[in-house]
Amino acid sequence: MHALVIGYGSIGARHARLLSALGFSTAVVSARTIDFPIVFDNLMEALSTHRPDYVVIANSTQQHYDTLLRMAACGYAGLALVEKPLFDYVRPIPNSCFSRLLVAYNLRWHPALQRLRASIAGQTVLSAQAYVGQYLPDWRPQTDYRQSYSASAARGGGVLRDLSHELDYLGWILGPWKSVAAIGGHFSPLLIDSDDLYAILLQYERCPAVTLQMSYLDRAAQRRVVVNTVDHTYELDFVRGTLACDGALEQIFVERDHTYREMHRAVLNSDFSDFCSEGDGVQILELIAAIERANERKEWVTR
Repeated sequence: MHALVIGYGSIGARHARLLSALGFSTAVVSARTIDFPIVFDNLMEALSTHRPDYVVIANSTQQHYDTLLRMAACGYAGLALVEKPLFDYVRPIPNSCFSRLLVAYNLRWHPALQRLRASIAGQTVLSAQAYVGQYLPDWRPQTDYRQSYSASAARGGGVLRDLSHELDYLGWILGPWKSVAAIGGHFSPLLIDSDDLYAILLQYERCPAVTLQMSYLDRAAQRRVVVNTVDHTYELDFVRGTLACDGALEQIFVERDHTYREMHRAVLNSDFSDFCSEGDGVQILELIAAIERANERKEWVTR
């Protein structure tokens, strides 16, 4: 298969490296001068010359929609994978001939999360608590955090969008969301204009009480979720690589590339069962909009 990666920041470079290692003939579209074997500075030329079967859109969030429009205008008819979130805000899906449009919520391929999802599938879920946080200046040590898209609301930055993996996987394991309340905004001294903290209370189809906190403030990175069912308590710690059931701890640590690699391997195998679909991606954007509305109005928002 021929693959094309649009954008060559840290995540675009990761996709390009892993796709090449998996045997894809990989090219990159980048306006910058970069060290990669096949590089185009023009999307139309890349599509017509490299003729990809698989395109990964890994530029800034606010560019995703226009990139899809340009691909559709060029008649691209292959598979498109968009880095999360799908867009910067709710928009209609562009008319296209794409064979599939998917969103790259790669945590769905974390074996501990897959194990948790399978474990609770037949149980009554009573509550869940999720937490994710990392100090923004530590995310990309080689760059000035103030210049990153994460620092800019206009470019699609902020914890709600940057850390929306939690919004995706909670829906993946608990079903559609029903109502939400939230407190959030920019509370820290970080020199950014995007939201750096959100505390969210949710009700899902399978769970009446879910709390979620997302932040750019944690000096030690954290990502974990606790789920209480009628029969058991599960705790998944992504950073430590552990999954516990009623306190019995199991180590399920994976290296950082694993979930991305397995996601691309699923494309090679034409196995789309675990992917976030375009419909799922739109629902996450609708939930983000509802969270922002709940925060602004200081009231519950119901779907």
